Order: sequence, then C-alpha cells, then structure tokens
Amino acid sequence: MKTASFPRMHVSLYVSNIEATISFYNTFFGQPASKIKPGYAKYVLDAPSLIISFVQNPARVQSHFGHLGFQVETPAQLQQRLAAAEAAGLVQRQEIGTNCCYAKQDKFWVNDPDGVEWEVYYFHEDAEFNDPHYDDLDAAGASSQCCIAPPPAEKLVTAPMTFTLADTAAPTASACCATGSNC
Repeated sequence: MKTASFPRMHVSLYVSNIEATISFYNTFFGQPASKIKPGYAKYVLDAPSLIISFVQNPARVQSHFGHLGFQVETPAQLQQRLAAAEAAGLVQRQEIGTNCCYAKQDKFWVNDPDGVEWEVYYFHEDAEFNDPHYDDLDAAGASSQCCIAPPPAEKLVTAPMTFTLADTAAPTASACCATGSNC
C-alpha cells in the first residue's frame, strides 16, 4: 500500500498569553514569527518542515497535553541547541545517556509559558528497557513516567518582544480554523 507524502506538518496550540508565547518561541525557535495578528502567531520552520500556530484562548489551554519534541542528528547539534537554550534560561532539565521510551537518548527539556513541554534529543539506539528511576513512585504515589518533564519551579518570564499588531479585529479560533483557512 502506497502512503501519501506530506510536505509539511501543521500544529496549532491554544495559549493563554500571545505576547509571552511569541517571546518564548522567538527565542526557542531562533527566528521571529512569520505572521502575527491580534491573538495569533504562526511560525514556519524549514527543518523540520513544520508550521506551528498559536491561538490565544486561555479557556482551551490543556494541561494534560503530553509533549512535543525535536530530534537532532548529531550529539554536536544537541550540544549547540543546549548551549543556546541554557544561555536564554530556557532549560528545565537535562537527561544524558538515559533509557526512556525504550531508546537510549541524550536530551533536554524546556517549557513554554503555558507549560507545554518540548524535548530536544539525540537518539543513540533502541533499548529493551526504561531506566528504573522511571518506575519509582514519588512522595504522592505517582509514577515519574518517562518522557515527562517536571513542571517548572516558576513560570518563565522572557523579555517581551516589540512588534506592531494589525489594526484588524482578532478572529475567533472557531472562525479561523472552521473555515479551513491556513491557521
């Protein structure tokens, strides 16, 4: 069976504060948003091929979302991205030589202003087990599952970016995405 080839992935996330989100992602992605409108921002990344948009809608922010991530191709690329993220004060946790999700990986985690977790990792090889500390229970009796970054000690506050918003009214999330427009 032949499968379709998709040239670019699109993800859209609801956020509570578009200005804080833009500031964080300008730093994390290392590039400015390609489109900014009232309550909306979009980034178009070439590598990986991804369109990611953010719609300000605090009522729809999900705390049980999971996480997103980027796999890098070499340990040197991981170190470069880690150094840049550390310099910007974004790193929440590092895991070097860990067996997580049945793979040996080196990784670090960042959390955006709404707590969305991003994992940046280098994959060494498949593994037949997860490291035992992922099976441990914390003081509340909850499992410290693999691929889950701990919540940040405090919300990250990054310097706000200066930009001009268009004078048009902000579209609602339902109007934007229900019409099939390129959100």
